[in-house]
Amino acid sequence: MREHKADKFFFIVLFLLVFLGVAMFISASLGILVKSKSTFYSVLFNQLVLGLGLGLLGMYFTTKINYKFWRKYAFYIFLFSIIITAAVFIPYFGWSHGGATRWIKLGPISFQPVEFLKFGFIIYFAAWLAWAKNKVQDFKFGILPLFVMLSIIALILFKQPDTKSFILITLTGCSMLFISGVPMKYLLGFGICAIIALSIFTAFTPYLKNRVKTFIDPSSDPRGSSYQIQQSLIAFGSGGVFGRGFGQSIQKFSYLPEPQGDSIFSVLGEELGFVGACGVILLYLLFLLRGIQIAKNAPDLFGGLMVSGIVILVVLQSFMHIASTTGVFPLTGVPLVFMSHGGTSLMIYLAAMGIILQISKFNK
Repeated sequence: MREHKADKFFFIVLFLLVFLGVAMFISASLGILVKSKSTFYSVLFNQLVLGLGLGLLGMYFTTKINYKFWRKYAFYIFLFSIIITAAVFIPYFGWSHGGATRWIKLGPISFQPVEFLKFGFIIYFAAWLAWAKNKVQDFKFGILPLFVMLSIIALILFKQPDTKSFILITLTGCSMLFISGVPMKYLLGFGICAIIALSIFTAFTPYLKNRVKTFIDPSSDPRGSSYQIQQSLIAFGSGGVFGRGFGQSIQKFSYLPEPQGDSIFSVLGEELGFVGACGVILLYLLFLLRGIQIAKNAPDLFGGLMVSGIVILVVLQSFMHIASTTGVFPLTGVPLVFMSHGGTSLMIYLAAMGIILQISKFNK
């Protein structure tokens, strides 16, 4: 294989998303500054030094590692990601917040291991599908392995609980199956079963049931469960066509819950307006289209599936955030990739971008 330069167009789109993400994160975090300076500087350090700094360092190294390395150690990477995600249940090691046990705390540093699980799954499933090749059309080599992997993941994530991450992993896995050529009848059957199972789970899970009710009627409880979506819609409305201007959001001050995290797209909509919000959506679409193009031209099936999985995960997660903050989808609390608070998430996603850039060097 002849090595070329990394894909410039993809890199430019990525740079714009990260640059805009850092700017919006700093602006949205000003809502914390008025409450606590120490918290503000702690959040800033976590995002910019640990997340952005280590993420860019990770991206540099992953662009230097031949992508075949990930296939060789795919099973061990997935196994490690499963173990570390389950480790949140170990006393004095896992950390609970807001009724959820999703974090591992090591001294002053805490992180969500599910971010490792997302990419561990993509790497191993890409390796499996590349190994199975034409046999994926057989139920036991395509749908069944995905069902087994998702069952193991579900046991861990539903216990935390972290339904949104499970949905993202499931949708990413189904997309990879579709790309690898699994018959549509199998995917439709799997999808219907998954929707039925999730519906039953939602019906018996109070917090999920409450979110669905809020989605159906956003005005049902404006001081309680509907508060966040109400404040989010106010932010978009006050932003208008061109926005209030960068840094000029009012809603981030004591109105929007977690303006630097769950509500960052609402802050963006208020400050940059409809035009700015559409511009960000366009950037994610360009990211998707160029990523799929890199996947199509990848030197082998494994490389193509791994790029597809990473790109689809990024866009699915980002659009889920955008849809939930605009009332198009029930509130999920899923972060906006490259923008929302989460040092671990930013670090891992940036390192994953290095894998895509590395594979693009060997495009046909």
